[in-house]
Amino acid sequence: MNDTPGWASPGSAPSEGPEGQESTPPSDQRDGRPSDSGVQWSKDQPPAGQWTAPTRQSPGQTPPPPPPGPGAPGPTGWNAPTTHPGGYPGPGGWGTGWGGPPPAAKPGIIPLRPLGVGEILDGAVSTMRTHWRTVLGISLAVAVVVEIITVVVQGLLLNDASTDAIGDPNASFDEVSRALGDSMTASAAVYAISVLGTVIATALLTTVTSRAILGTSVTPGEAWRDARPQLLRLFGLILLLTLILVGIVVGGVLPGVAVAASGGGSAAGVGLTLLGFLGAGVVAVWLAVRFSLAPPALMLEKQGIKKSMGRSVKLVRGSWWRVFGIQLLGMIISSILSMIVVVPFALIGAAVGDGGMSGFLTDPAVAYDWTYLIITGVGAVIGYMITFPITAGVSVLLYVDQRIRREALDLELARAAGLQDYGTSGTTPGS
Repeated sequence: MNDTPGWASPGSAPSEGPEGQESTPPSDQRDGRPSDSGVQWSKDQPPAGQWTAPTRQSPGQTPPPPPPGPGAPGPTGWNAPTTHPGGYPGPGGWGTGWGGPPPAAKPGIIPLRPLGVGEILDGAVSTMRTHWRTVLGISLAVAVVVEIITVVVQGLLLNDASTDAIGDPNASFDEVSRALGDSMTASAAVYAISVLGTVIATALLTTVTSRAILGTSVTPGEAWRDARPQLLRLFGLILLLTLILVGIVVGGVLPGVAVAASGGGSAAGVGLTLLGFLGAGVVAVWLAVRFSLAPPALMLEKQGIKKSMGRSVKLVRGSWWRVFGIQLLGMIISSILSMIVVVPFALIGAAVGDGGMSGFLTDPAVAYDWTYLIITGVGAVIGYMITFPITAGVSVLLYVDQRIRREALDLELARAAGLQDYGTSGTTPGS
C-alpha cells in the first residue's frame, strides 16, 4: 500500500477518513462491525478476505517488502513501462495483465517499429501480394526485355559450329581462340544486360516498396517518373561497387599467379593463389555488406554515389552480422524459388531440343540451340518476376529498419502516412 497523500493505488478501496490520516482498526470487532471505541469505521465494509487494513509495525517485526519498482507487477497485474527518451520500451518492458504494449501503427506493409527478420521477409512478400499489378508488371516488362536480348545474343554468337572447338582436342589454335572470344563476348553482353535490367527493376521496385510502407499505391508510370532521375547514379554505383569487389579479388590472386608464372614452383603458386583468393574474398564480402544499403539510400534520399555509400556504412556499423544474415537469407530464398521455376523449364528444353536429353548431356552445343534457349528464357522470365521483388523489397525494408533503429524514422514515416498524433496519443513509437 502506498501511504502518499493524494494517491491511491489502482484497485484499492477509497479512504473514508481525512486525506493522509493513518487509521488502525480496533481489535475488538463483533460480527464484522467496529466497536464504539477508537476511530469510528464505516458500516459499509468490503467482504472478508478481499481487503487487508494497514497495520502498524511492531518492534522486531520484519519490515514489509518495498513497493514494486518500474517493470514489476503492480496491484492490478500491470507492469508500468519504462521507456528510453525516444519512446522505445526499456529493460522493464511491458506487463501482460492488460495485453502488453499498444500495437505500433501499421499504415502499410510493415509496423512502424524495429522489424524482425520474419517481418522484413513478410513485408517483401506483402508488397508483391498487395500491389501485384504494379510489381509483377514492372518485373515482367524488365525480365522480358532482358531475356529477349539474352536469347538473341547467345543464339547468334554461340549457336555456331565454332563452339565445338572448345572441347575438341584436334581443333586448331585459331578455332579455339575464336570460340573462346565468342563465348567471352556473349558472356560479357549477357552480364551487362542482366546488370542493366537489375538496376532498372531495383530502382522502380524501390519506389513501389517505399510507397507500400506508407500504405499508398503507385502505378508503373509514376514509379518510372520518380526513379528516372536517379537511374544513372544507381547504375554508376553498382558498376563502381562491382569494380571495387572484382579488383580486390584480382589483387588477392595476382601474387600467386605471379609466383607460378615466374617459375617459383607450381605448388607454391597454387597455394599462394588459393590463400590470396580466400583472404580477398573475405574482404570483398565485408565491403559488400557495408555498402549493401547504398542503393536504397541513393534512391530514397536522392543522394549522390559517394554520400549514399557513406550512409550505408553508417547504417550498417555495429549491425554487420545482422545485415549480412538477412541479406544472405533473402538471396537464398530467392535463389531457391528461382531454381524451382527455372530447372523444370531447362529439363523440358533439353528434352525437346535437338538430340533429346541424351544429346544434351553429351553435346555441349545443344545448350545453345534455339529451342532450348527460348524455353529456358521463358522460365528465366518467371524466375525474374519472383526474385526481383524479393531482393529489392528485402534491401529497402532492411534500410528502413536500420533507420528506425538509429534515427527514429518511424516518426517521419507516420507523419508522411498522415498519422499526425503518432507518438503523442494512443501510439507508442518504436514499440
